[in-house]
Amino acid sequence: MHSEHTRFAELSADEFRFRLREALDIYVDAMRYPAGTAEQRAPMWLTHALREGWRCIAALGADDTLIGLAYGYRGRPGQWWHEQVRRGLVSAGDRAATHWLDDYFELTEIHVRPRNQGGGVGEDLLRRLLRDVSSGHVLLSTPEGPSRAWKLYRRLGFQDVLRDYHFAGDPRPFAILGRPLPLEETH
Repeated sequence: MHSEHTRFAELSADEFRFRLREALDIYVDAMRYPAGTAEQRAPMWLTHALREGWRCIAALGADDTLIGLAYGYRGRPGQWWHEQVRRGLVSAGDRAATHWLDDYFELTEIHVRPRNQGGGVGEDLLRRLLRDVSSGHVLLSTPEGPSRAWKLYRRLGFQDVLRDYHFAGDPRPFAILGRPLPLEETH
C-alpha cells in the first residue's frame, strides 16, 4: 500500500495548469518517452482541461510534490481519440462502436512516478477519478504488452474493446480497454 503520507486531491483546471510541468515530467518518466515529449504534449493537455466533464485527481507526497496524476473527460464525436477508436471499431460492426462510444468517460492519462509504482497509488487515482462519473462506460488506451498498468486494468474488470490498434502517428500497437461504470467500491 502507498505511504500514509500520500494525499489525494481533485485539481481544478487552474491548479492543473499550475502543476502542468510537474505532471508532464511524471508522464515522460513513467512512459519512458524521450526528452522534448513534454513540450509536444503540453498544448494538448491544456486543451483537454477545457472539455466537458474534465476531472483530474492528483496524488501528492508529504512535501506536496506530485507523485501521480489521472485525468479524463466525457468522450464525444469529433474528438481525435474518439474518431480514431470509432474507425477501428467500425471493422467490428456498428453495434460495437455504438455500444462503447455512445456514453463514455475517456480515461485520458494516468501516470505514477516509477519510484512510487506498485504501492496502490495508481488504483487509488483511478478509483477516485471515476467516482461519481455519470457515463455508462470508461474507455482507455494503453500500449500492448505486460505492465503494471495492464495488471491494474484487468484486476478492475477492464475488457478488450480493440487490440493491436495503431493510432495515427504512433508505430506502437495499443489496446483499447473498457468497462461499465460505476466501479465497485473496495472495503
